[in-house]
Amino acid sequence: MTVLKTSLRNFLAHKGRMALSAVAVLLSVAFVCGTLVFTDTMNTTFDKLFQATASDVTVSGKGASDTGETRSGNGKPPVLPASVLGEVRGITGVKSAEGTVFSTSVTVVDADKHSLSPTSGAPTIVGSWNRNDARTMKITSGAAPRGSGQVMVDEDTADKHHLRLGDEIGVISAVGTHTAKISGIAAFTVTNPGAAIFYEDTRTAQQTLVGRTGVYTNVNVTAASGVSDAQLKRNVVARLGGGYKVQTAKEVADANQKSIAGFLNVMKYAMLGFAGIAFLVGIFLIINTFSMLVAQRTREIGLMRAIGSSRRQVNRSVLVEALLLGVFGSVLGVGAGIGIAVGLMKLMGSMGMHLSTDDLTVAWTTPVVGLVLGVLVTILAAYVPARRAGKVSPMAALRDAGAPADAKAGRVRAALGVVLTGAGGAALYLAAADDRAKDGSLWLGLGVVLSLIGFVVVGPLLAGGVVRALAAILLRVFGPVGRMAERNALRNPRRTGATGAALMIGLALVACLSVVGSSMVASATDQLDKTVGTDFIVQSDSGQLITSQAVRAVKSTPGLKRVTEYRLLDVSLTTPDGRTTAKETVNAADPTYAQDLRTKTVAGNLADAYRPESMSVFEGFAKKHGIRLGSKVTVAFEAGRTARLTVRAITSDDAVIDKGAMYVSTATAAKYVPADRMPLDALVFASAKDGQQAAAYKSLKSALHDYPQYTVRDQTDYKKALKDQIGQLLNMIYGLLALAIIVAVLGVVNTLALSVVERTREIGLMRAIGLSRRQLRRMIRLESVVIALFGALLGLGLGMGWGATAQKLLALQGLTVLEIPWSTIITVFIGSAFVGLLAALVPAFRAGRMNILNAIATE
Repeated sequence: MTVLKTSLRNFLAHKGRMALSAVAVLLSVAFVCGTLVFTDTMNTTFDKLFQATASDVTVSGKGASDTGETRSGNGKPPVLPASVLGEVRGITGVKSAEGTVFSTSVTVVDADKHSLSPTSGAPTIVGSWNRNDARTMKITSGAAPRGSGQVMVDEDTADKHHLRLGDEIGVISAVGTHTAKISGIAAFTVTNPGAAIFYEDTRTAQQTLVGRTGVYTNVNVTAASGVSDAQLKRNVVARLGGGYKVQTAKEVADANQKSIAGFLNVMKYAMLGFAGIAFLVGIFLIINTFSMLVAQRTREIGLMRAIGSSRRQVNRSVLVEALLLGVFGSVLGVGAGIGIAVGLMKLMGSMGMHLSTDDLTVAWTTPVVGLVLGVLVTILAAYVPARRAGKVSPMAALRDAGAPADAKAGRVRAALGVVLTGAGGAALYLAAADDRAKDGSLWLGLGVVLSLIGFVVVGPLLAGGVVRALAAILLRVFGPVGRMAERNALRNPRRTGATGAALMIGLALVACLSVVGSSMVASATDQLDKTVGTDFIVQSDSGQLITSQAVRAVKSTPGLKRVTEYRLLDVSLTTPDGRTTAKETVNAADPTYAQDLRTKTVAGNLADAYRPESMSVFEGFAKKHGIRLGSKVTVAFEAGRTARLTVRAITSDDAVIDKGAMYVSTATAAKYVPADRMPLDALVFASAKDGQQAAAYKSLKSALHDYPQYTVRDQTDYKKALKDQIGQLLNMIYGLLALAIIVAVLGVVNTLALSVVERTREIGLMRAIGLSRRQLRRMIRLESVVIALFGALLGLGLGMGWGATAQKLLALQGLTVLEIPWSTIITVFIGSAFVGLLAALVPAFRAGRMNILNAIATE
């Protein structure tokens, strides 16, 4: 009880000093709990949606995917004949059945040809209005569609794009463009996670999406009373046979949930990883806080030992303070985590993915995980200072406050740090030298961990030299105030090292990712310049295939020298070693594609692969199956007959664009695949006549004006799009890393605040002999700046080393250019100085307000 009372008294006595450490715990726990609540809520939302929208049993075409995706080689959804509906209605256990048509291979535009598709990546769905949809949608304005001139839109899409009753929209599918006016607006009765949904009547949907009536994509079956979904499925399969895909509501829901599980898990573990980084940074803050508090209470602890307190009691006293700090910060963190989850839901809503707070899911494990993590991390961080407190002898009560440094421990620490850093550097060297990406990535991971730990451990040793170098450049111009700031930063190298290390971790990751991102953009740009010989690329950003009408529009564009069609076909291959592969993809293109993409070969000439009855394979496939030039490969086209083709070229694996592709000519593919089953083009390439690039680019865009589902890009556009995509990803990662940097800034604030308290008497004496308040505040600000720049210098240097090593591994995948983003590195370094200034504002202000006489009288 005495230990608890002492701990509680000390905790309350230093509550101001504990506050920043509590904030670090709070932020870290909040991020963990917020991530768990957010992902659990998304799972709940999708579960409800999938369960509500699935009929008891769904019958679909054999080619349909488990999730209902409707993409196929001809751009139309797989269908089943209308006669199936009649058969299903006569099956035992069926209460009702309804045929429906829907597709996700569509683009919907307004009257100005602006896309109405979600920007969040959610699908655009066009389908027939049916009883199953009426369970989850409520018409709030107008009426359901009737006839080919009417369409109904979901309320969220209508609100986002300011659509009203009577507005004209266009539905663009592989069949063509169908225009209709909005007859109704329907709201979801369950949460809509962002999809844009448009409804037509059944006959119109058949004509719009498939091009003919008398077919359905699905038959939704409702079970009669007392008949289970599983029994109903067995009855349907028994009647229809194995020519159709038959799924229960649970199977459909599970398949849909599985399709998004990968995305949700990646997001969940990525965010938890950043929370872990924040925890790691918070550990330094907590260690620093308790180390300084123990040092300042040396005389007090010595007196406790003199009057009979044992080492164990002193040790436990500090750990109980850490426990109180951990519990306090973690409890607040759990509550803040729920707030973060709600904030993330609002953010996703602004991006088009609507999540309702009605579905907010807080599992009992979430607060438990948050509390356990917060308390455990805080206690572990405080363990070393607690042990140091337990070693304070009773004689310390006779000395001035502040425990003497342990020289032996410092030497051991320095030696351990040098060994770990050396081991990390060796692992990074092995990663860079490895010629196999998989093995190299393991060395890279080991090198990152060891070098990071090594820099943290050796930080106090580095602090002396680095701070002196920085001070010589930055602080000496401030005269005596600058020199005092330098000495204060060097006074306790262990404290300076730990404070700088907290900032170092976040900035090392920023530098590493900046190098990797810049190198990826530079490498891809270099590859485009070296290998792409076409001027323009036509494709759909939503994944729609290119219709024959659009291809004709491209070919009729004036100023073009050549146009190349490019499509993908599913095949199975039987190689010379007698093995038959699972589903593979071959790229069928016009012979001019050999000019459009200058692919490096290790054997043969790629142009020969476009000769009749010929093909190419890639290097790894050839080695695996013993294929050489002239080898025969049996190619079974999924949409047609089987061919026996001769290998005329083997492409290099050292490629970025079309890596691992196998080529045949369109003419060869057309010989074995019937015209009505030949897939539509995935891409179309076009090259302008010499000197007419600008005019041809403008003409091509004009020619495709009536096909807004397709985008025309030249090489400059492609490079910009690539840079923007990587830039958006990096900005998102930097945003998440900002949490760790915020915690590190709190560490600098805490260190300075406790340092000011520790030096109260010294500050009073300096003020008494003439140091002005302005000079005092400047001294503390400069001390903060040099500590921040110390951490930034270590972090940026370490991060650039990691990034350069990672680029060596990317070079094995064809990304061969190393680019250091010096503008970003320099900006971050300069920004660190402003971070130091910001962190020093409050401690400097408090130091300037000290009463001189009271400060001198402080013991």
